[in-house]
Formats: sequence, C-alpha cells, structure tokens
Amino acid sequence: MSPVGWSRRDALAGLAALGLPSLGQAGGQIEEPLADSVRSALSAAIANDAPPVPEFTDLNKRLAYLRWLGAMGDRLKKRKPDFQTRVEFLQTVWYESRRAGLDTTMVLGLIQVESAFRKFAISRVGARGYMQIMPFWARLIGNGDPGSLFHMQTNIRFGCVILRHYLDRERGDTFLALGRYNGSRGRAEYPNAVYAAQKNWVHPDA
Repeated sequence: MSPVGWSRRDALAGLAALGLPSLGQAGGQIEEPLADSVRSALSAAIANDAPPVPEFTDLNKRLAYLRWLGAMGDRLKKRKPDFQTRVEFLQTVWYESRRAGLDTTMVLGLIQVESAFRKFAISRVGARGYMQIMPFWARLIGNGDPGSLFHMQTNIRFGCVILRHYLDRERGDTFLALGRYNGSRGRAEYPNAVYAAQKNWVHPDA
C-alpha cells in the first residue's frame, strides 16, 4: 500500500480482468510550451470553481440524467461501494465532461484505464488521481500545488480541460488526442484501451 492509500496490485488485477493495459504502463502528458493565450484560457477554465451541480430547465432532461445516474451507479457499485461517494463522483464526471464539451462515456473509459477509479492512484511517472494528471499542470495552469490534484473535482476538471485542449489541437481527432493525453501520440494501444473501456459506460441517456 502506498503512502496515499493506493494498492497498485489491486489496480493491476482489475485492469487485467478487463483486458486493459496495466496501470503505470501508460505514459503521462508531456510538458510542452503553451502560448500565453492558451495558458490564460486553460487557467480560466480551471479557476472557475462552480460546484458540479447539474441544473435543468427541462423535466425530460432531468429524468434522463437521473436514469443515467442510476444505471452508472449500479455499474460502479463494486468499485465504489459507498453510495454517496459514488453519486458525487458520477455527478462530477457528468458535470465536468459536459462543461468541457466531452463525451461522458469516453471520460469514464479514460478514468477506468488510467486509475481504475482510484482517487489516490499514482503512476510510475508521477501522474496523479482519477485522470492521472501530471504535476506540471498544477504549475502551468493551477495553483501550483500538485497535492490539489488528489481533490476529486479538481482532478476531473483538470483532466477534462486538458483532454479538451488536446482535442482542439488535434482538430477533434480522438485517437490522436488520447495519444497526446497519454504521451504516446501515434500509437494505438492507449486509444484502443480507452475505446474498449468506454463501451462499459454506454447508456441511451449518456
């Protein structure tokens, strides 16, 4: 057990059972120079600390969200047995993925591959949390404290904002954007693993 409470053996076993690459075998985002305008835009996206509380003006949309929440909660129960923790996690993923204009099923698939849904996961290259954020991002666009990357909403917000940034750079090409997120751009293993994991979270109301 690591100092932050992450059991690498459990994560490896979980990923192996799903036929996915082992946690820590993947790379991490590569630090690249950012234009001032890009850094400012990313910083602003991170700094907006609105709580992840879905708001609906349409009853049907609210009912669709509740159906999705219930279905995903059932699928996630073994990984997150505590009901409140599970709901807060899914609510945050739903909110932050839509805030960034991302496919929620892809974000869940990425989290499954990156951390096996473990809040305190740390990779061999130092990536942290659910979405395995490299610490340099806290310096570039955050508050400078890499420890904040273990906060659920902060980690998921960083991950969604970074993935959105890579999608924009790759003109919407998810294969290349996922590879850039993982630091393995151009190789198929990581994007294919996320695509495979994504299928576990497909739902009509997603």
